[in-house]
Amino acid sequence: MKKIVVLGSTGSIGTQTLDIVKDHKDELCVLALSANSNVDLMEAQAREFSPKIVVMNDTAAADELSHRLAGTSVKVLSGMDGLMEAASLEEADIVVTAMVGMIGIRPTIAAIKAGHDIALANKETLVCAGHIIMPLIAQYGVKLYPVDSEHSAIFQSLNGEDRSDVEKIILTASGGPFRTKTKEELEGMRVEDALKHPNWSMGAKITVDSATLVNKGLEVMEACHLFGVGIDDIEVVVHPQSIIHSAVQYRDGAVIAQMGCPDMKLPIQYALFYPHRPYLATKRIDFFELGSMTFERPDTDRFPGFALAMKAARMGGIMPTVFNAANERAVALFLAGRIGFTDIPKMIAFAMENARQVESPDVDGILDAQKKAIDEVNRYTGK
Repeated sequence: MKKIVVLGSTGSIGTQTLDIVKDHKDELCVLALSANSNVDLMEAQAREFSPKIVVMNDTAAADELSHRLAGTSVKVLSGMDGLMEAASLEEADIVVTAMVGMIGIRPTIAAIKAGHDIALANKETLVCAGHIIMPLIAQYGVKLYPVDSEHSAIFQSLNGEDRSDVEKIILTASGGPFRTKTKEELEGMRVEDALKHPNWSMGAKITVDSATLVNKGLEVMEACHLFGVGIDDIEVVVHPQSIIHSAVQYRDGAVIAQMGCPDMKLPIQYALFYPHRPYLATKRIDFFELGSMTFERPDTDRFPGFALAMKAARMGGIMPTVFNAANERAVALFLAGRIGFTDIPKMIAFAMENARQVESPDVDGILDAQKKAIDEVNRYTGK
C-alpha cells in the first residue's frame, strides 16, 4: 500500500486525486488531508478515507471540524504548523501538493526533508522557490513528479531519452475562453465569462489565469526549474483542441509528444503510480472525430500578462514571486467583482515596476516579497 498525503484535498486536483484513490483501494491509502476552510467537504472526506490527520488552514474551520469529528480517530490540526506536520509524517510515501498559492512552499520543503516523494500540482512552489526546491530534491534523493498536464506531458516525452539531445521544449496552451476575443471585447469580459473554459475543468483561480495566459507564463517558469532548461529553450504554442499536452523536440528533428483527451486524472494517476500505467476510465481520442488539430502563436498584445511573465522569468531573483503574488491578488479582486478583466495585467505591471530586485531570495525573502507585491496591488486600486 502506498501511503499518500493530499495537501489541498477539497480543490479540483485534490478531489480528483481522491477519486483515483477510490479506484485503487488495494494500492493507495490516505494518511493525511488538508484544506483551507471547506468544513463540509473535509468532514465527508475524513469519514470516507479515515486519514490519520486532517488540517484546516483556517483556525475557526478547524475548531468546527474538530467538533464534528469528535469520537473518531482523526486528529484535527490547523494552520502552517498543521500543514508541516502532515507533510512530514514518517509513514508517508508521497505528498500531493495541490494547494493554490505560495502557502505550498514550506510544506513542500518539509515533505522533501522528511524523505517523501512529491507529486507537484502547486506551481507557485517552483515559480517562486525553484532555486531552493530543486537542490533539495537532489540533496535528499527524493523524486518530484509533475502533475500539471503540460509538465507531465514533457516528463513523459523525456522518458528513456538523453537530456543532452533535447533541442527545445514545446509547451502547449489551449488559449483559454477568450482566445478569439479582440482587445475591445476583452474590456467587457465578466467573471462568469472567464470561468467558461472550453476544454478543462479547473478551479476558479487557475481558470482565470488560463484566460489571461498568465498561467502559461507561470508554466514556462516552472518548466525551467523542472527540466533544467532556459527560457529560450521553451516554445509556447497555442493548441485550442488540447489534445497534444506538450512535446519535446530533439536535435535530430524528432518531436515526441504526449497526447490524450483533456482529463487531469491522467497526470495525477501517472504521478502516483510512476512508472506504471494502471487502467483509467477516461475518454479515448477518436482521431476520425477530431479531424484536425491547429496551432497558433500566443498574442502578447491582447494578453500582456504572458509578456509580463516572460519578463519576470528573464529577470529572475524576486521578480517571479512579485509577478505571481500580484497576479494572485489581482485575480482575487476580479473574482470578487471589484476590478475588470484587463486590469489584471496592469496591476501586475505596477507591482513589478515598484519592486526591488533581490537575487536568490530565501523563503522569508520570498514571503516578504509576496506581501509587498500584494500591498502594491492594493495601493494601485486604492483598496
